[in-house]
Amino acid sequence: MTDTSIRPQPGALTGAGLRRVLAVLCLTEITSWGILYYAFPVLSVSISAETGWSPTAITAAFSLGQLATALAGIPVGRILDRVGPRTIMTAGSVLAVPALVLIALAPTLPVFYAGWLLAGTAMGAVLYPPAFAALTRWYGDRSVRALMILTLAAGLASTVFAPLTSAVDQQSDWRTTYLILAAILAAITIPGHWWGLRGSWPAAAPPANGAALGHREIARSPAFFALVAALALGAFTAFAGVFNLVPLLLEQGFSPSVAAVTLGLGGGGQVLGRLGYLTLVARTSVRSRIVVILAAAAATTALLGAVTTAAALVGAAIGAGLVRGLFTLIQATAITDRWGSTHYGRLGGLMSAPIVVVMALAPWAGTALASATGSYATAYLVLAVVAALAALLAIASVPRLTPTDTVEGTS
Repeated sequence: MTDTSIRPQPGALTGAGLRRVLAVLCLTEITSWGILYYAFPVLSVSISAETGWSPTAITAAFSLGQLATALAGIPVGRILDRVGPRTIMTAGSVLAVPALVLIALAPTLPVFYAGWLLAGTAMGAVLYPPAFAALTRWYGDRSVRALMILTLAAGLASTVFAPLTSAVDQQSDWRTTYLILAAILAAITIPGHWWGLRGSWPAAAPPANGAALGHREIARSPAFFALVAALALGAFTAFAGVFNLVPLLLEQGFSPSVAAVTLGLGGGGQVLGRLGYLTLVARTSVRSRIVVILAAAAATTALLGAVTTAAALVGAAIGAGLVRGLFTLIQATAITDRWGSTHYGRLGGLMSAPIVVVMALAPWAGTALASATGSYATAYLVLAVVAALAALLAIASVPRLTPTDTVEGTS
């Protein structure tokens, strides 16, 4: 940990209470990500086939929902700082249910779009940012381990819900599938958030180095701008890369089955990355950690565009997955590593908004880039340059403090 680690507030939650919070968030994040996010790519083909709506129009509705997620995250962050996660995450789960019902029953494309706007707003209140804020405040200087466990668990969302969604769709239709998923989400996440996140919300302690700043001052600082830009460009590379990996491999002459296996191995790499994050924290400073991870993203992305043998491509895909796993935790700890947890919710919402936007645009942009450059291989080389730029920006993402303050000491 760094010198901005936050001491836990005495009496905020017992050990059993902390374990309850972590267990509940693991369950609700798997469910929320699996149903609100990963079910869509599974069902999109069925939606288009049964409604006659074009795949482009359907994907645009989902992307519009992601933009709503980005906008919702900003007020959600302000509420989290004041009152904690219980009310806002429960409200998000409640809103998600009629949103999914509206999507399932949508008779026209505009109603379908309206459903995704509501679902996107709900996602802003139930996905990673509010969960990260909850664990950061409640766990204090033990939060990195808790965040690692949460992201490891949530990484199972697609593993659990993609096959379940496909199986239900094959036995019924996409509308019935979304109605069943809405019932599952209501049964798990509404009582989970309301019951599991109860407990006093501790006041955030100032950073240990005493360099506490107001959230407006931090949000307007060059370091914050550099951090947001670096993470947004890194997220763009990561998501454009993973969503276009199968087309890249097919372009290289590999079979669809090999491409699918390679994509799955990349997911395994994410797990390895998250498991190794605590070791990385112990051996690196705040600045070197983010720069190394973004530089590694550039290197692995370039390798995917440059190598042509099966073994090399598989190795590069696993390496890229490992970097994505580390990147998630870099994002989760970026605020506390630099400014403590006093304004984690507000700053996290501001930081996450552009990241969510580029995540929504990255799959389409990666495909467009391949079309513009003439091949997916060349597109990956361009994406590598984007990640390299992110690494350079990350150098300036650590605030300058007075000579007596030290943000960057190793832990």
